[in-house]
Amino acid sequence: MEEQKNSSYQISLPLILCIGLAAGVLIGASLTDKSGGPEINQDVQKFREVLGLVKNEYVDEAETNQLVEEAIGHMLGKLDPHSSYLSAQDQIAANEDLQGNFEGIGIEFNIFHDTLVVVAALSGGPSESVGLQAGDKIIKVNDTNIASVGLSNLDVQKHLKGPKGTEVKIEVIRRNNPSPIIFTIVRDKIPQFSVDAAYMLDQQIGYIKVNRFSQTTYQEVKDAMSKLRREGMEKLILDMQGNPGGYMDQAVSIADEFLVKNKKIVFTKSHETKYDEEHFATERGDFEQGDLIVLVNEGSASASEIVAGALQDNDRALIVGRRSYGKGLVQRPFRLNDGSEVRLTISRYYTPSGRSIQKPYSNLDEYDKDLTQRYKKGEFFSADSIRFNDSLKFETANGRSVYGGGGIMPDYFVPLDTALGSSRYFNELFAANVLREYAFKYAADNKTHLLEKGYPEYLQNFKVSDVMLSHMVVMGIQNKIEAKPKDLEKNKRYFQVYLKAEIARNVWDNQSFYPIINETNEVLQQAIKLFDRIPELNRSKM
Repeated sequence: MEEQKNSSYQISLPLILCIGLAAGVLIGASLTDKSGGPEINQDVQKFREVLGLVKNEYVDEAETNQLVEEAIGHMLGKLDPHSSYLSAQDQIAANEDLQGNFEGIGIEFNIFHDTLVVVAALSGGPSESVGLQAGDKIIKVNDTNIASVGLSNLDVQKHLKGPKGTEVKIEVIRRNNPSPIIFTIVRDKIPQFSVDAAYMLDQQIGYIKVNRFSQTTYQEVKDAMSKLRREGMEKLILDMQGNPGGYMDQAVSIADEFLVKNKKIVFTKSHETKYDEEHFATERGDFEQGDLIVLVNEGSASASEIVAGALQDNDRALIVGRRSYGKGLVQRPFRLNDGSEVRLTISRYYTPSGRSIQKPYSNLDEYDKDLTQRYKKGEFFSADSIRFNDSLKFETANGRSVYGGGGIMPDYFVPLDTALGSSRYFNELFAANVLREYAFKYAADNKTHLLEKGYPEYLQNFKVSDVMLSHMVVMGIQNKIEAKPKDLEKNKRYFQVYLKAEIARNVWDNQSFYPIINETNEVLQQAIKLFDRIPELNRSKM
């Protein structure tokens, strides 16, 4: 079961500023050693005494298990912004994105008018094998009604996800079918992909969009590069905008594909020397010579910054976009006896030149407001608003100046295109799910015709008409979204591009979404024009 993914270029600015980046860089996994010295034992004894008092003497009955969970979380939260505690249930959900698969029935879904609607049965998955179709409305799960009950995405996951091999019975209403249809589906492992798209921008330039660093990301990127090389790729744009990170080893392996042997990729330091590591490029990579541009923005964090920092410091790639998030702390997961997990910061990572990318966190209350403050100070719109401390100045292999202390500053700055996030009407329709519902309905009504024409014809010639936009407006009114004709006219192109991309996704697949929506990806559009700047990377400082 998998929700449709959103492009980072189609969401409004407030959502961009609220990107969740808690996952960070993760390494390894281990059972924690719970023994400690005398000081630790004294602290534990004090905590046991207080807990005993609460259990035995407090005026009301107290849930001590919940108190312990909250105390652990609060304690870790005082250390740094990324050390955290996950209950047994939460850690399963949190790890699924990074494992590259989960166990469920294998559908993309959406919720329209409080009804769960199948957007697609994933190819090769258990739902496709039993005949579930796009447009099917799931009204019951194991005889429990789920329609018109205030269903949320979390509710859907609780109903449909489950261990591989277990059965779930669903009842669906299908278009033009007079009575409900019952399916029994055996859950299975469902792959999740961290490469959203890989396609040729022109006859020479390949494009790969990476959304996170999971256990399968390196192989996915490697496969994507092989595919693009067969299609004639000589230059590559690696898009890591909005990528919050993940596994450090995947970032190291991907950077290795672009760097010649023995070039440093990243190193870590800790007060515990057992966590000190250095990583270097190994055998010949798949793309060590071709021109390379890497896209980052304020949502690119941790593992994304490892890749960008390694390629920038080695003068291997031109970094384009806006300053990255600034997360240079490495967490290691420690599994506790009850299945819960502590993700503890065990080291800091540094780019090859010695830069720490971690932004300051002495004031933890202000840490999560950093992106909002950057926006208010104008950093998203002008590189001149960014001030770097000269004491944190470093040099790349060829002598170019780079700075530590908070994120990767791109070699070429691209301001945020406010036109793409300034439409209040678009944001209201998006939040109410009207845009997706309209695209879904249009795709369902016209799928046969569009498939006959083919995606290349659609990509080249299809245009969202004024009549289609008027139907969208009516659907919005039906969903209690007041029409805003001036807003629609001002931002007409953005509405047209987004709806065209969503219709394509519903008719074909997620891959078909990106060549269209990327027309509004200003960082990418600028990057395409910058390959003539690549030779500057190879000029040593005179």
